[in-house]
Amino acid sequence: MEERNRPESKNFIEAFIEEDIAPGGQYEGQTVHTRFPPEPNGYLHIGHCKALCIDFGTAEKFGGMCNLRMDDTNPTKEDVEFVEAIQQDIKWLGFTWEDRFYYGSDYFEKDYEYAVELIKKGLAYVCELTPEEFKEFRGDVDTPAKSPWRDRPVEESLDLFARMRAGEFEDNQYTLRAKIDLASGNFNMRDPVIYRIRHMHHHRQGDKWCIYPMYDFAHPIQDALEGITHSLCSLEFENHRPLYNWVVENVSVPHKPRQIEFARLGIDHTVLSKRKLRNLVETGVVSGWDDPRMPTLCGLRRRGYTPKSIRNFCERVGVAKSPNTIPYAFLEFCLREDLNETAQRVMAVLKPIKLTITNYPEGQSETMVVENNPNRPVDGSRAVTFSRNLWIEAYDFLAQPVPKYKRLYPEGPECRLKGAYLIKCTGYVTDEEGNVTEVLATYDPESRGGDPADGRKVKGATIHWVDAATAVDAEVRQYDNLFLDADPDAAGKDYLACLNPNSLEVLTGCKVEAGLKTSDVPSYQFMRLGYFCKDSKDSSEDHLVFNRSVSLKDSFKPTV
Repeated sequence: MEERNRPESKNFIEAFIEEDIAPGGQYEGQTVHTRFPPEPNGYLHIGHCKALCIDFGTAEKFGGMCNLRMDDTNPTKEDVEFVEAIQQDIKWLGFTWEDRFYYGSDYFEKDYEYAVELIKKGLAYVCELTPEEFKEFRGDVDTPAKSPWRDRPVEESLDLFARMRAGEFEDNQYTLRAKIDLASGNFNMRDPVIYRIRHMHHHRQGDKWCIYPMYDFAHPIQDALEGITHSLCSLEFENHRPLYNWVVENVSVPHKPRQIEFARLGIDHTVLSKRKLRNLVETGVVSGWDDPRMPTLCGLRRRGYTPKSIRNFCERVGVAKSPNTIPYAFLEFCLREDLNETAQRVMAVLKPIKLTITNYPEGQSETMVVENNPNRPVDGSRAVTFSRNLWIEAYDFLAQPVPKYKRLYPEGPECRLKGAYLIKCTGYVTDEEGNVTEVLATYDPESRGGDPADGRKVKGATIHWVDAATAVDAEVRQYDNLFLDADPDAAGKDYLACLNPNSLEVLTGCKVEAGLKTSDVPSYQFMRLGYFCKDSKDSSEDHLVFNRSVSLKDSFKPTV
């Protein structure tokens, strides 16, 4: 509680809640109760994650509760696959709803009863306007909306509404509208539709219903029935708040929740529209919802993002009232920061070329001991083998060096083999076409260990390597932004025309330490290369596949 009361750590939502639960506040003495209501028509993405962290995180800070409720009032889009995926993603992030898991569709009977209550109070009526007539009679800022059915007798509306439920009418033939104010400056209050006819199968309710409540009517009722104190939602619902309040004030629900809005999360070089993400999947632009280039939580998880890095990202972005766009590089920064502390260091060679140490005895090998992570001594060390033939990166050798090149080249400076010996290039071998196929070098037997701590100064670089006798093959997938344009979601842009054709680079024939074949370590730092993880779907002992989670370093400087 002490931490929460520090002014510098309090966002505006927390400030409102503290006022509400303080003596004299509208929720004095009550437990803070929030809810996360995702629509199960797609997978959660990083944008949802901000809302998720706010809903669950705010409840945690106040020692309260957060419900998980599937917003499945629209029968055209929901799917059980998405319901299960949403639950998995939330648990992966470390949040729990305990036994408070609900479906919005389970409240359909209560929604219907409250709609009947409004009709009886003269606050709702059955309207016969067609969709085209709705647009025609909507009015503008200077002209009120109109409906010739607004003064329909209560008994007639009750009869028609019951017959709507019984399935007597076609889709869109009738609607039920709240009777509020046709001249309101807020168009959401101009007698909004609260029920419409849809003869469609529902993933949970089957064919029981052919009329479905609108979100603006159902949602406040669901919140009230669950005892929600604070309904936290994104900024596009700010203009809907008067309708939210009107509903809970005019039907006999047991609680009166408070709606508070915050700005949605925007990230550059991506799209966060479910419709557009679904199109990327269905048209084969990406391999699925969990493609590591996707901003979905399952995609980020497969790429190697950690729950801590994502929660830190959301926490540091903060809660704001004004929309803003966060650099994707900041999300990468948060991951890099976490993996630097936790990832095991290993050696891998992505574009290998053979290195032969000509003065090392043939048939001999030895074991080198290297740290798993210098930031975590508790992780200990591991053994790697060393022999006459090694694999190194092709870019660590040049037959004709460029200025300031400090790696291997004939008669060049001594270089360190990481954790092993100092070596000096003596030549190279080429094939018939003149391509270098093998680098030749000699080693100093007295330099075992090969780290700068031995006090010996050399001008050459430190080079990573793997033993050719024990290394195993691997496929490595390197990812870049899915979109070249920083704002592919902007109005008027064809987001598909902004796709990055080089967002995925697949490298085969890579060489990695033998121990990685059976290791179940979640994340690795491939020395000098970046942070990687085994692909959760495609990798096996017989075919190792690694995804690059994030590059090793970046010039990005966080300002949020």
